[in-house]
Amino acid sequence: MSRDLRYRLLGPSGLRVSELALGTMTFGTEWGAGGDAAESRRMFDAYAARGGNFIDTANRYTEGTSERLLGDFLAADRDHFVVATKYTLFDRKGDPNFSGNHKKNLHRSVKASLERLRTDHLDLLWVHMWDFTTPVEEVMRALDELVRGGTVHHIAISDTPAWVVAQANTLAHARGWTPFTAVQLRYSLIDRAAERDLLPMARAFGLAVTPWSVIGAGVLSGKYNTDAGATGRAAKGAAKQPRNLEIAGVVNAIAAELGASATQVAIAWAMSRPGVIIPLIGARNVQQLEDNLGAVDVTLSVEQLARLEQVSAIELGFPHDFLLAEATQEIIFGGTQGRLERPGRW
Repeated sequence: MSRDLRYRLLGPSGLRVSELALGTMTFGTEWGAGGDAAESRRMFDAYAARGGNFIDTANRYTEGTSERLLGDFLAADRDHFVVATKYTLFDRKGDPNFSGNHKKNLHRSVKASLERLRTDHLDLLWVHMWDFTTPVEEVMRALDELVRGGTVHHIAISDTPAWVVAQANTLAHARGWTPFTAVQLRYSLIDRAAERDLLPMARAFGLAVTPWSVIGAGVLSGKYNTDAGATGRAAKGAAKQPRNLEIAGVVNAIAAELGASATQVAIAWAMSRPGVIIPLIGARNVQQLEDNLGAVDVTLSVEQLARLEQVSAIELGFPHDFLLAEATQEIIFGGTQGRLERPGRW
């Protein structure tokens, strides 16, 4: 049995959340790969039994079933849990005001989520995706009004460019509005693109990061390395890329060394990254969930981390590679760069 989960502060807030968040996109069978009500309840109870308190859902997950199931599960002890949901994605096709980041959809979506969750407040509300049409001032002012009214306690943002998040938080700080406390993004050993701008931005603002797809849509579980006929979301895409399979092979090898599962190693790597990193774990059944939770018992050595770093390294691209090049550093600092104390970087 793995140890109980520990708790971290959610970015610059005082909110205490468990070191692994429970993603509930698989609560409900409407999308084909999720658990029914009984299995979803078993997963919820298994997570809670280990000290998990950070529940992540969204208005669109399994057509609203995820929120409805959680409303039932949370009813007995609502205030124990940190409940996070999202708005932005459509609730009615063909109607422009039933989707997007704007104020009208925000209020409508939050009201519907509260009804499904059977609660009068949200501990955390995520902007699910940036729509590139709503002014940032409208979004931040509307979110601040919900916080000031007590409907929402904290706000965060998901799947959005780093420059938008930086603009939004700078505006919020300047005008005395509520800033974002966390960002949600895709991040794993097979997809480290967030290290270019999103993760450095999060560190600069002190934001927590809740990465999703930390096992690369299943590629890092190792099943595609050992079974050419394995099925799953990545079977016709990410699992066909030789580089991804090479990375998964190293993950498998390290898992064998540690007596752990490849999934646990992939999650443990994400947890080891700098900053406040709180991976989202999701599962189709309680067995998968228990395996994910076992990641907290995995400690990667310096040598193992170096192997994972080497096999999965990416080019940062312009302007990062250009600015960090030796010749550029020489003309910036006039030869004093080796004697100058500077903040760390990713």
